[in-house]
Amino acid sequence: MNELELKYGCNPNQKPSRIFMQDGKELPIQVLSGRPGYINFLDAFNGWQLVKELKEATGLPAAASFKHVSPAGAAVGLPLNDVLSKIYWVEDMKDLSPLACAYARARGADRMSAFGDFISLSDICDVDTAKIIKREVSDGVIAPGFEPEALEILKAKKNGNYNVIQIDPDYVPEPLETKQVYGVVFEQGRNELKIDGELLKDVVTKNQEIPDSGKMDLIISLITLKYTQSNSVCYAKGGQAIGIGAGQQSRVHCTRLAGSKADNWFLRQAPQVLELPFVDEIRRADRDNAIDIYIGEEYMDVLADGRWESIFKVKPPVFSSEEKRAWLDQLSGVSLGSDAFFPFGDNIDRAYKSGVKYVAQPGGSVRDDQVIETCNKYGMAMAFTKIRLFHH
Repeated sequence: MNELELKYGCNPNQKPSRIFMQDGKELPIQVLSGRPGYINFLDAFNGWQLVKELKEATGLPAAASFKHVSPAGAAVGLPLNDVLSKIYWVEDMKDLSPLACAYARARGADRMSAFGDFISLSDICDVDTAKIIKREVSDGVIAPGFEPEALEILKAKKNGNYNVIQIDPDYVPEPLETKQVYGVVFEQGRNELKIDGELLKDVVTKNQEIPDSGKMDLIISLITLKYTQSNSVCYAKGGQAIGIGAGQQSRVHCTRLAGSKADNWFLRQAPQVLELPFVDEIRRADRDNAIDIYIGEEYMDVLADGRWESIFKVKPPVFSSEEKRAWLDQLSGVSLGSDAFFPFGDNIDRAYKSGVKYVAQPGGSVRDDQVIETCNKYGMAMAFTKIRLFHH
């Protein structure tokens, strides 16, 4: 098969729509269930490249949660501790496989953004991973294969309409890629840059020490950025992205957006949040929304109009700004990657508030000295990769 007709393009009025291979070549995918759409395939193909590279770079199974052609989360398959299992809502699932841990991390870091995601898996989807996918709201999954029982679990989702795509792991795309904008054809060489520890050798700060764990997180952040709509910034810790800022015109807005997501990830681990007394049978999405409200500024409004009674069994105390800041001050050892240079030190000032210790960025700004000086003020180690990672 070298062509697949789609229901419509980005929007229902954009017809006809299809994906196809030129020169009569076969598509590298099989649709095992559902009817994936135009945006589904954009997310699937970008996500597959991301997890394939994460697996190659780390040797660990990888997963990504994609929404609107940017990752909401990306991670490798490191084990989950009790707190992470709880905030990712998998505490009832014991001895998860590495691939399942990777997806729990990718989905759980920013659950608000990941709602309705398209999932990418580097390895054959196993039963553990399928069971997590089964109970989350998502549009579909792409993987190099599926265990028979896992496939049956997924095919039963959405009354049999869940999108399941199998991709040929040996497929190699052409070295030139093209697309059209306003009837004009654009052509460029594929971004085949290999991201590994070699990019982190030029450490330009007084602090020259980046531990192996920090290097792995920086590599994860850079590979994630390679498939994130620019401008983009990614915070990573413990083998996963914990905050991604995508598609902002100003880099400091990327840093703030991603930093706020990283803050929320850590605030969800605070005792005040872990002990929230939710009403019985609350839906997962409602629980996620309630947590975001509780750790944000909206909780005072919820208290004022009495809505807390529909969410909590008893009224939780206010999580004060001082308490939140004290908890966030315990976050440390975070890695930060940027797809282009930081033009001002204000990005580093904001990153410091979210526990950033290690930074990787291309360098090349006329204010590099100011950025380096700001890193030195906070004792950060920063590497200049000399490589830009724009993606559009």
